[in-house]
Amino acid sequence: MAPTLNLKEPAGNQSSWETLLPDFPKGPLCKYRKKASFNWKEMAVLLDGEDIIQLKNRIFSALESDPLFAHRPGEDLCREKYQELTFLRCKRLFEYDFLTPQEIVENPLKMFNMVICIGMYDWSPCLQYFLHCGVFAGTILSASKRFADFVKQVYSMEIFGCFALTELSHGTNTKGIRTTATFDRNTQEFIINTPDFEAAKFWVGNMGKHATHAVVYAQLYTPDGQCQGLHSFIVQIRDTKTLLPVPGVMVGDIGKKLGQNGLDNGFATFHNVRIPKENILNIAGDVTAEGKYSSSIKDVKERFSAALGSLSTGRILITALSTTNLKLALSIAIRFSAARRQFGPTDDEEIPVLEYQTQQWRLLPYLAAAYALDYFSKSLFENFVEFYAGLLTKQRSQRQADLGREIHALSAASKPLSSWTAQQAAQECREACGGHGYLAMNRLGEIRNDNDPNCTYEGDNNVLLQQTSSYLMSWMNCIKDKAPFESPFGTINVLQDYHHILGWKFTAISVEDCMDSSVPLAAYKWLVCYLLRESDLKLSKEKQSGRSDFEAKNNCQVYYCRSLAIAFIEQTVLQRYHAYTHDPNIPSTLQPVLKNLSALYGLWSLSKHLAVLYQGGYASGEQAGRFIQDAILELCYRLKDDAVALVDVFAPPDFILNSPIGKASGELYKNMWAEILQGSKALNRPSWWAEFCINKPVIGRLRSRL
Repeated sequence: MAPTLNLKEPAGNQSSWETLLPDFPKGPLCKYRKKASFNWKEMAVLLDGEDIIQLKNRIFSALESDPLFAHRPGEDLCREKYQELTFLRCKRLFEYDFLTPQEIVENPLKMFNMVICIGMYDWSPCLQYFLHCGVFAGTILSASKRFADFVKQVYSMEIFGCFALTELSHGTNTKGIRTTATFDRNTQEFIINTPDFEAAKFWVGNMGKHATHAVVYAQLYTPDGQCQGLHSFIVQIRDTKTLLPVPGVMVGDIGKKLGQNGLDNGFATFHNVRIPKENILNIAGDVTAEGKYSSSIKDVKERFSAALGSLSTGRILITALSTTNLKLALSIAIRFSAARRQFGPTDDEEIPVLEYQTQQWRLLPYLAAAYALDYFSKSLFENFVEFYAGLLTKQRSQRQADLGREIHALSAASKPLSSWTAQQAAQECREACGGHGYLAMNRLGEIRNDNDPNCTYEGDNNVLLQQTSSYLMSWMNCIKDKAPFESPFGTINVLQDYHHILGWKFTAISVEDCMDSSVPLAAYKWLVCYLLRESDLKLSKEKQSGRSDFEAKNNCQVYYCRSLAIAFIEQTVLQRYHAYTHDPNIPSTLQPVLKNLSALYGLWSLSKHLAVLYQGGYASGEQAGRFIQDAILELCYRLKDDAVALVDVFAPPDFILNSPIGKASGELYKNMWAEILQGSKALNRPSWWAEFCINKPVIGRLRSRL
């Protein structure tokens, strides 16, 4: 079975919730808060637990009280100033030291939540901090104990790190990386070299301005001229006392991006830069003093996967970051929709736009997705903690290898699902807030632009889905032979009943039948098995027609393997959330609304696959599709009165959310008007006023006389 996170009993009594979670200010949103079917504070304590809520409050309060984190309404920072401010804020996070190493070991979810809390304020300092302390330091930690002193310098900020994998001409295709590391046995050094400008390290976060050291991925060459594949090395790129490049390194900033411009993404080239032999991160293999290559991992593919193991960390984090962006956008759009009144049954009565079916249908399925993906991202993180513990203790068991494969397959699909969902939701939320959503001050544009790279970095979404589908296709031999199989987290166990499930049909006979997530879950199980069968058949046909493995696989992506990977991850998310929401230990006061969210997420996601359900014979006749559509609309209607309370559960304080139309009071127009008038130049005449008032154009002066 898929793992279920430990249920957090809403500890303490209502008075302790009041201390942890103060009431919201009175205002236009009170009407909806009173109509909610559940206590939002009880829900918050259930989902996070008091410990995590206290941590969040501590972080949010620290940022709001610190002048360095103050917002400046109406002020546009130039990119260099924004990068400086980002670095100062990152540095301040070290001074706060919100969590001790002991606290992280005792409850790794605290670290997960700390990153998210800082990101809710601004992703630039959050990512700068995480790339240094998480990705850079984590990669080194998983290599060898000999780097323990080096890691201390990371956490004391004596050095500043980055993760240098991608190059100007190679991103997702990491096997094509062309930076080289050649071992010189005479000096016991590796020589790091960039063969040409296309092999320059590129897009590396923290490298543009600040990083002093990099984990550099390069093709390892032994003295016999043999390439041993991709390995990682610690390379100093700047002097720690001057921040000037070290000899042989050219390093710089790649320029302005569409978003996250506080984060300095950079490039670097290496001209025969020598580093000590000990600087190889011997995760996948090592070189002896005589120049002989050795690795405890004999399989070349497994060795490559081990070298890039830290990418799963990034993908799991991006799953959570994207889900957080989804929550931020929904907090703004749903509060706006509940307070904004337009039109009505009579000319004298305007109603909140949330009362309109179209607005509910546009926003509330994304709200259900936010709850389902939030639960999934936390459970996936806990799965990863189990895997990482085995990595640190150098376990080489079959279970450890299976954990790695399953984590890889899950994170390679959860990143696309969450980042695309957040990206589509941010745009929908922007449009759902009308013209006010287009104002930068209301932050929806920033959320959308800052989420955008989540669809690309740590692996292009469409390419990553191929890794998940390949994992699923690898089980076909076991399925055909009817051999027993399972995976550590149980995500592929549904395939054990593959032959039986393919005979299933849609059995609901009313809309009410569809109102539980067991209905879309059953449909998803069939969908995954059907798409797996069709993908396998398609691949076989392509090969039988004489196409190479490469061509055959390429011709099986659209409508086959890609759809398979998406259906699989949606089914996995729904499976876990269904199990959680139907757990008998969930308080009876919260279970109805959670079950509605689970059903809505399942049906809404499934509705995008209706054509395949009919095509494959799972559904027939017009009733099945209509039941699903009507159930979606009915669930949106049932959740409408709970929507504000549901975003209250995860919305950060007003200072962190930083959106006048998303403030907890719901006073849209007062908040916007105040923000506009705070702008330093809102009422100023333009500096170019004389170009209108004095220097009038001479009409036709520049017309051609020919």
